[in-house]
Amino acid sequence: MAFLIVLAALCFLMFVAYRGHSVILFAPVAALGAVLLTDPHLVAPMFTGLFMEKMVGFLKLYFPVFLLGAVFGKLIEISGFSKSIVAATIRMFGPERSMLSIAAVSGLLTYGGVSLFVVVFAVYPFAAELFRQSDIPKRLIPATLALGGFTFTMDALPGTPQIQNIIPTSFFGTNTWAAPWLGTCGAIFILILGMCYLEWRKRKAKAVGEGYGDPDTLINEPAPFVSGKLASAWIAILPLVLVTACNKLFTVLIPQYYGSTHEFIPAVMGNAAPVVQEISKVAAIWAVQGALLVGIVSILLLAWKSVAHSFAEGTKAAISGSLLAAMNTASEYGFGAVIAALPGFLVVANALHSIPNPLVNEAITVTALAGITGSASGGLSIALAAMSETFIANANAAGIPMEVLHRVAAMASGGMDSLPHNGAVITVLAVTGLTHRQAYKDIFAITVIKTLAVFVVIGLYYAFGLI
Repeated sequence: MAFLIVLAALCFLMFVAYRGHSVILFAPVAALGAVLLTDPHLVAPMFTGLFMEKMVGFLKLYFPVFLLGAVFGKLIEISGFSKSIVAATIRMFGPERSMLSIAAVSGLLTYGGVSLFVVVFAVYPFAAELFRQSDIPKRLIPATLALGGFTFTMDALPGTPQIQNIIPTSFFGTNTWAAPWLGTCGAIFILILGMCYLEWRKRKAKAVGEGYGDPDTLINEPAPFVSGKLASAWIAILPLVLVTACNKLFTVLIPQYYGSTHEFIPAVMGNAAPVVQEISKVAAIWAVQGALLVGIVSILLLAWKSVAHSFAEGTKAAISGSLLAAMNTASEYGFGAVIAALPGFLVVANALHSIPNPLVNEAITVTALAGITGSASGGLSIALAAMSETFIANANAAGIPMEVLHRVAAMASGGMDSLPHNGAVITVLAVTGLTHRQAYKDIFAITVIKTLAVFVVIGLYYAFGLI
């Protein structure tokens, strides 16, 4: 019975997310409903002492990353830099390689620190134009955007400043550059296999005479892109390069500057207790925050005239979006903490413990919870909040470095998270004007490739000791 209550709470949250309801509202409803059915007198204590505690703790650590990432992405957009980068990428690969061009520019923006959701809005008009010119079915645009923005640059490539690569740092004491060889090999596997799949789907459509589609019957068709005066591609890409380089630089310098721990006494009256921080748990987060700040300042310096007239409205929209994204994930984090404290979760934990290999255990746990919640960051947060100590103990017993645990967890979070109720999937379909029936099959195929990559990485670690 206890297990069925936990399962019902998970299914309920998945259902309401799929129906488009706010996770911020229904995550506590689902969590406290499970508590009510398990032990009614714990509802209020669990809400205040666990749900809100974990939710606020998540925001304390990660909200600045959501905020700065959203502002950075918005400035890349309104400065015209994203248009310049897209145009240069298309010139580099040529219109005959439309799918590779769109995947490449989506990946470049994501790895440079632009939010996944901003990438969809920024790249879609160009994707539509290229696919029209090349007569490639429009229904393949979402899968192409997903390959570039939602897979290898989100959590596989070392150093990516996306939240899925940051969350494991506070649990494993690692940084965003953890297991660089494994991450790079996984990224190459995803990109090659993903492009092979998309090209196969394009050839198959061409063989039966299927083209882009009739623009008069398609929904959300952008106006044809007319290339105006754009910034130099070298200038446009500079903020992305600075974010990546500064992230790496700050990752090295911050622990050297602050040491393993740092404390200070607040300047207040009375005998205030010192504030102590364990640097290993926050260094990676500080590094990404600092890098994004450098990126924001660089855009303001390089394109102030382009940005100034819409800076206020643009940043308001970015802040609103970051608040929503952060609160969604934080609510799922609080939900996971409550569920993990219930007796029914022990059944799930014990079942997962039966998987003997520590890395396979971690991968299946993370990707399963990401799939259930429909969120890579939410599922990752739930899994690590509930079971990170177990993962660490098993890894230490098997002599597995924390960097490998980090990379496997991050990559697994972006696997089966993209079930139909996933927020990114719903967003990309809404922006492109397509339905699940038209385009989801190909998005799911990319998801399968992404999930396979996790086990390829695990195999490479055991076969060659790559880290």
